[in-house]
Amino acid sequence: MTLQSIKWENGKLEILDQLLLPAQSKYIEITGVKDGWTAIHRMQVRGAPAIAIVGCLSLAVEIFPKSYDKKEVLIQEIGEKLDYLVSARPTAVNINLAANELKQLMLTLSNENATPALIKEKIISRITSMLKEDIADNKAIGEHGAKEIIKNQNNKSVTILTHCNTGSLATAGYGTALGIIRSLYNNGNLEHVYCTETRPYNQGARLTAYELVHDRIPSTLICDDMVGSLMKTKNISAVVIGADRIVANGDTANKIGTYQIAILAKYHSVPFYIAAPFTTIDFSLCHGDEIKIEERPQNELTEINGVRIAAENIQCWNPSFDVTPADLISGIITEKGVFKPSELVTLKK
Repeated sequence: MTLQSIKWENGKLEILDQLLLPAQSKYIEITGVKDGWTAIHRMQVRGAPAIAIVGCLSLAVEIFPKSYDKKEVLIQEIGEKLDYLVSARPTAVNINLAANELKQLMLTLSNENATPALIKEKIISRITSMLKEDIADNKAIGEHGAKEIIKNQNNKSVTILTHCNTGSLATAGYGTALGIIRSLYNNGNLEHVYCTETRPYNQGARLTAYELVHDRIPSTLICDDMVGSLMKTKNISAVVIGADRIVANGDTANKIGTYQIAILAKYHSVPFYIAAPFTTIDFSLCHGDEIKIEERPQNELTEINGVRIAAENIQCWNPSFDVTPADLISGIITEKGVFKPSELVTLKK
């Protein structure tokens, strides 16, 4: 049984506090949009799909007990709160797309002269359906990705390298890149997984390793600066990594360190795959240099668990993401299938 990072029932929302993992597994209650924004910004919940789901569910929590006499008041409140949630972590595209979808749903319902009660009901219903849809999408990603990798390895058992966390802790469940790894393992096609520590926030060491151990998947943790040596000395079949935003030409923003892994994979002739739901593709942007890259606080570099490890007064640069050019990407694995980066533009609605 995979981990459950998001719990929703009858208007109550709880999330597994990822800042405490792996030392402590503790769920915290999200009582409204302010809590949702804080949890996302502090990275108590992270991963583009999970950010979108928790953000929207925090809105559902807030409006669940309320009644509205005027639909204009309801629509304005929801719109403002969605805009606020999007600001928590601007690089991940999923929450922005979810917010736009909910705004469009409100507009449609309003034009159909729906009552405030019906608008509220429909908005909450759509938000809660995102949980089930995300898990189904992740399992489809897992199946497509496993088939793609095994096909290119002549159906042999494979060894995978992954970076950051893309599993149940980053989604509603199962995972994207880690979902592919789970599918390979469940099908008996996985020999081993290597996961990077993913400095400076250590999502690999704290979270991916936690999930791999939980599921008893054969795995090994490495430092970020060991990837080149790993590819030189071990038989790595493929790299499978997630994404926070993919633009129309296939350039992909993901956790910092992804770009250098892609370069090393190219040099060592290791296939490099991106795994993400189709909603991660942002067709409004043409090239990766248009993606806004979030910069995180300096103390994430200078401290570990509140203990300073760096020299006092040193300046820090701490971008949370980097952009991998499309020409370094072998394929983009979605719930709709596997695509070359160059094929994305043909998929735009």
